[in-house]
Amino acid sequence: MNKPLADRFRPKTLGEIVGQRHLIAEGRPLRKIIESGEIPNLIFYGPSGVGKTTLATYIANKTHKTLKKLNGTTASTADIKAIVSGLDTFEGINGVLLYLDEIQYFNKKQQQTLLEYIENGSITLIASTTENPYFYVYNAILSRCTVFEFKQVEPDEIAKALDRAAGLLSEEQGTTIELDPEAAKKIAYGCGGDVRKALNALELSAIASDSVGGVRRITAETASQLVQKSSMRYDREGDEHYDILSAYQKSMRGSDPDAALHYLGRLIEAGDLPGACRRLMVCACEDVGLAYPQLIPIVKSCVDIAQAVGLPEARIPLADAVVMVCNAPKSNSAYLAIDGALRDIRAGNSGPVPRRLQNKHFDGEDNQNKGQHYIYPHDCPNHYTYQQYLPDAIRDRRYYEYGDNKNEQAFKAYWDRIKNK
Repeated sequence: MNKPLADRFRPKTLGEIVGQRHLIAEGRPLRKIIESGEIPNLIFYGPSGVGKTTLATYIANKTHKTLKKLNGTTASTADIKAIVSGLDTFEGINGVLLYLDEIQYFNKKQQQTLLEYIENGSITLIASTTENPYFYVYNAILSRCTVFEFKQVEPDEIAKALDRAAGLLSEEQGTTIELDPEAAKKIAYGCGGDVRKALNALELSAIASDSVGGVRRITAETASQLVQKSSMRYDREGDEHYDILSAYQKSMRGSDPDAALHYLGRLIEAGDLPGACRRLMVCACEDVGLAYPQLIPIVKSCVDIAQAVGLPEARIPLADAVVMVCNAPKSNSAYLAIDGALRDIRAGNSGPVPRRLQNKHFDGEDNQNKGQHYIYPHDCPNHYTYQQYLPDAIRDRRYYEYGDNKNEQAFKAYWDRIKNK
């Protein structure tokens, strides 16, 4: 009973593994590989608690290989060599499957040591990581492994695991564990797609429930108290952080206030006030922009208020600003224009500043065209006169195109009238 329920409740068949249907459903490539018994070196990438260790354990049992486990946060090169030293003993008869959790914490030297043994077939490697392996795992290891991405487990799938786990607890404790449907729902939806957290919450709920007539009934109230508030999956340094921020901005850009408020809520619940504020201001400038430029200082004011009052009250001005951004007309014309200008500059398409725009310089005797020849627009009708402002090399370049919104079209009509005179 000292082991967590998640460790005692390891599935014995692929059908008992919850979630990851895209990997292990009938006919899927990974399932076919497992059923063939010829296991290549694999990398399992995905959030914690979604079945990476469970599937690796199942594969080791299915292929009758000796399973060895290491964790990248604590293991050393000596640990790898110790595993290799046992290959010629009885436990290495059918081969060794090394499950290396959190491989991203292995440094380059450790991964190179590992490479030697997976390359000659001494060890079959299944590595897992919560970080994107294409950023954190060295290419030499990546090129010899097949990467499979694991997803968060859906609440309906977690509920199935909870029902089976309640049965296991009943057998272990010699009493009946009754899991109310609402309690199961609370746990399944409150664990952030993490099966391990769900099972731990179930076990704690069973312990905290009174036994009446040989029955422990887990109620929704008990489950609510024991499901961790932090169970919403959010890692400020990982992919999930950027996925939520991306969805937040794209929802505002797409004028969907309900989705934008949902992702704002996730940022607020995770305490990421700086991330919520920064993307909100970027969106006001990038995606609303010149279609409604008055919104930019309004959003900045809302952000200032949010930062002044802090959480939880900060949610109110931020929600105001998010809904305004969603409902505002959209234009990315200025965003596209500055990016176009930067592309030219980075490609070397520029040149000297035209003489008329330079700060006034002394004209040497060799200058055949003395004088700056700058025309002051305010001395001209309508405060405008044509003169060349771009460098000669790109004199005809156009970066800015008027957006089709009412605001920019009004600007366009004004300048068409003035410039056509």
